[in-house]
Amino acid sequence: LKSARESLASVGRAPGSGGLRVEAPSPRAAAPAPPPTRRSGGAAATMASRVGAPMRRLLQQHMSNRRGYIPSIKFRAGSTALGQRSAEELIGQLRQVIQKQDSIGGLQQLSNEWFSRADVDRSMALEAEELASLMDSVGLPLQGQEVQTFFSYFDPKNSGSVSYSQFTQTLRGDMPQFAASLAFMNQYRGHYPSAMVTLKSDLAIFDQEEAEEWVESLDAVVQHHGPTRTRFLLHELLDEAVRKGVKVSPPITTPMVNSIPTSAEPDYPGDRALEQRISNLVRWNAAVMVSDGNKRASGVGGHIGTFASMCDIWEVGMNHFFRGKAYPGGMGDQLYMQGHAAPGAYARAYLEGRLSLEKIMNFRQEVSGNGVSSYPHPRLMPDFWENPTVSMGIGPLSAVTQARFFRYLHLRGMADTSASRVWCFIGDGEMDEPESIYAIARAGYERLNNLIMIVNCNYQRLDGPVRGNSKVIQEFEGVFRGAGYDVIKLIWGSQWNELVDNDPDGAFIEILERTPDGDCQRYAAKQDGALLRKEMFEDNGIADRVAHWSDEELLSAYMHPGGHDHKKIYAAMMQAERNAESGGRPTVILAKTLKGYSLATFTGRNTVHQQKTMKDEEMMSFRNVLDIPLSDEQIKMGGAGLGGEFFRNPGLESPEVKYICERREQLGGFYPTRTPAQVSSIIEIPAWDTYELFDKGNPKPMSTTMAFANLLRKLMKLGDFGKRCCPMVTDEARTFGLNAFFHEFKIHAPFGQHYTPVDHDSLMKYSEAPDGQMLQEGISEAGALCTWIACGTSYASQGCPMLPFFIYYSMFGFQRVGDFIWQAADARARGFLLGATAGRTTLNGEGLQHQDGHSNLIAISNPAVIAWDPAFAYEVSYIIGDGIQKMWGEDKDLIYYISLYNENHPMPPVPEVTTCGLSAKDACLKGLYKFQEAPADKALTVRLIGSGSIMQQVLGAVDLLAEYGVGCEIWSATNIGELHREAYKAERYARLHPLEPPPSFWVKDCLGDYDGVTVLSTDNISQYGQLLDKYVGGDFVILGTDGFGRSDTREQLRRFFEIDKENVAVAALTALARQGKVSPQVAAEAIEKFGIKYDRPDICMDGHWP
Repeated sequence: LKSARESLASVGRAPGSGGLRVEAPSPRAAAPAPPPTRRSGGAAATMASRVGAPMRRLLQQHMSNRRGYIPSIKFRAGSTALGQRSAEELIGQLRQVIQKQDSIGGLQQLSNEWFSRADVDRSMALEAEELASLMDSVGLPLQGQEVQTFFSYFDPKNSGSVSYSQFTQTLRGDMPQFAASLAFMNQYRGHYPSAMVTLKSDLAIFDQEEAEEWVESLDAVVQHHGPTRTRFLLHELLDEAVRKGVKVSPPITTPMVNSIPTSAEPDYPGDRALEQRISNLVRWNAAVMVSDGNKRASGVGGHIGTFASMCDIWEVGMNHFFRGKAYPGGMGDQLYMQGHAAPGAYARAYLEGRLSLEKIMNFRQEVSGNGVSSYPHPRLMPDFWENPTVSMGIGPLSAVTQARFFRYLHLRGMADTSASRVWCFIGDGEMDEPESIYAIARAGYERLNNLIMIVNCNYQRLDGPVRGNSKVIQEFEGVFRGAGYDVIKLIWGSQWNELVDNDPDGAFIEILERTPDGDCQRYAAKQDGALLRKEMFEDNGIADRVAHWSDEELLSAYMHPGGHDHKKIYAAMMQAERNAESGGRPTVILAKTLKGYSLATFTGRNTVHQQKTMKDEEMMSFRNVLDIPLSDEQIKMGGAGLGGEFFRNPGLESPEVKYICERREQLGGFYPTRTPAQVSSIIEIPAWDTYELFDKGNPKPMSTTMAFANLLRKLMKLGDFGKRCCPMVTDEARTFGLNAFFHEFKIHAPFGQHYTPVDHDSLMKYSEAPDGQMLQEGISEAGALCTWIACGTSYASQGCPMLPFFIYYSMFGFQRVGDFIWQAADARARGFLLGATAGRTTLNGEGLQHQDGHSNLIAISNPAVIAWDPAFAYEVSYIIGDGIQKMWGEDKDLIYYISLYNENHPMPPVPEVTTCGLSAKDACLKGLYKFQEAPADKALTVRLIGSGSIMQQVLGAVDLLAEYGVGCEIWSATNIGELHREAYKAERYARLHPLEPPPSFWVKDCLGDYDGVTVLSTDNISQYGQLLDKYVGGDFVILGTDGFGRSDTREQLRRFFEIDKENVAVAALTALARQGKVSPQVAAEAIEKFGIKYDRPDICMDGHWP
């Protein structure tokens, strides 16, 4: 290594002057076998003749790439009599058997047969007679001495059994990695060949002679010291290069060792023995909380194994790192906890005295108001939880955007967040979620050094292994390093790490790296030291390294990985904190843990996630492991569901509770805790006249989208309130008329703008700045929604109210990221979601799912969302003013969703017509108001209701119906969902108060007492209008845009979906005819006159056009 460093330092001083030199090894060092010989010509044909026809073309192609590949095993059929065949002849005949079933099919049968026999033995290994029986079942009977001959071929070390991995690797020999079946792929090693290496010869070489010297030196290292030590040397060289200022990217994976060597670990600052007792108490109470709850209230569910695996990391963080709300430099840290681990937070809060015994005994029993929620739910526990996480993937992405928004607040001077960190616990199975992967990439390119992720690598998903054939820690390291993270691997505990530290030739590390995670899980579940010794050490020729340990000691070392070693956890978290303080990257800790740790009958089992209860015997074993002061009688009484006898709390005066309280006081208070600011008392909201800018109307055509943009600009210029308005877009600001904001308010860019934009000489140039107010989120609605949540909850997370306005293509909201909107509601976020380009026929050029006609209906499923469908500019303004009053003036945790349309039309003034005694403004905010009275000179009158852009079609029907002597009363339905909710509440009240007269409600007051015809037409599907069906008097006709969207002109689309002015008029005339008020012939003639046809071919549902 010293020689390598000197050689590296000498590079560039003189051409050819330096190179890595390696001295020859001592005579005792064994030289490796020479590499396999390669030759060109005929190899492909030779190999192809030995495999099934389906693989021939692939092999020929592969051979041409490999320049002639010769397998080390030559398969050939033999003619020797049965009972006397050699191993080579038997292998050749096995290959023929496999080929007869088209290779892949034969291998699949063999694989299935193997595992059906090996199921009873979790090692998946077969003994000689079992292997012979297997061969007989697939068509290769073995007789006499052939059984042992064949078995010995696969068991050269005479271990007495052959694993499936050994069998397939031996049978495969040096065949290419892509071989005939996945069963033959050595997937778990984590080092894959690449066709890209052949491009090396085409790269420019600055100094050919020196390059060759380095390559020769590398060859010598590989030859004399092996590949593992070569890897260590190359990693050290790269690190040395970085230390010398060479800009070279580090490798994406490093050897499977702890990132922090034992010699570099800091002294532990706390009382480790006392902290271990506290961890044991918390882990115990968390587990019995779930078990007890399910025994007393069967089926309430919960999870024991997840928190058992992360408890030690949680406790070290609680005692030394996680900052509370009173910590200087912000309002403490934000923590995103694995949702399934929620019982652990309750168990600690119980020790702290923040949750009563009654509370935790009512785990998942909340209806009475005296329980705790299943997962982190601020909507259900508003003084406790801050961040919902249990929908897989939303935690990581929310954590990233929270860290980013903290920096946004700091750079804009809105709040001091310098000491606030964001900690995010992620399950290794949760890493499969696309949101998790995007979150990693985003944090990397945003350089969020205030973010620390902790991946809980217990190797298990909900049903089984995360990836049993792989090494997920190595895999995740590559993902995170590639994204620009500082990666801290916390793999081995102190005992096991002794073996790693004393691995002179790297053989042990290589064994660890090639042992699949599925086997690692099996070792934890079997808890058999002898098995571990045999398979990991004896079978690999390094049994001498653990000869000084008994089986029990060996197992103990294995069963205490790094994620359960407080000293090593502290070292990892301290380094992460240093990175956050002075580094320029996010940090991830990849912590190896055991799912169900310390629960002997649960640990590592595939069923651990579904374990909801513990038997008395299991609890006694658990008690013994954790040294819990509890008698057998107390456990049996508690196990019978008689109460909380087995919950352990040593009391406020105990050393344990005093210790955790002192530690939390030093760190700024208990955690988790939610302390929202009372916005109404600290922020002055705009006067109502701010929202009257459209009251006089405008004959110049404009869209409701532009009306919103004009109002938002006005709000953003209102002093302190304006600074708190946070507009955000997903790369569509120009579409929504917000491009003028670029220069005036600037786009937030934490590192500034170091380039000259192409439009720098224009008035509305693309301008970025660290204190920019506008958030340009890129093309990610999920990421933008999470930023919106961080903004909308800043009144609680940092005591700094910010008001988010997120405008986006409406179909990319509830339809695409509805789960995040539920998360926002759960987090008690406040703000505005603006679904622009709304309407199935108004956004006319997109088609199918891109034309939104259902968001308003979906929105009503979310209790915190109030969804509006305004038609006019003044309605948009009133609705936003009402939302600001509700959210900030009255401190209500609401989300306002507003449909905005891109169709330009003249905007009318506010009508002077009253609705049931209310002004147009007040009635508009109740969801329905009369826009226009019917003329008095018409013999017949109908009521027409519209919303959004289709209000223009409703107004257009007035003149058409006038030709038939029918007058129209026009209504605007700004919020059908709220009309329905109010009616439903009134019905419930009436149902449960039979002695009282039923209460009235707005839609009934407006439309109930009527026996005429009412027609509703909107750009939403008809089910949206049907929410009012039973509350409208007379005949109620609902027109909507049911079906798939499609591209065409607005006129064609509205005719197709039958919501245009002609269809509105026909609907009214037909309903009048049904009532006997006009002749049916009148309606029929109108249908013919307007060119409306019943037949409506629909390729989406009927197949191809005829």
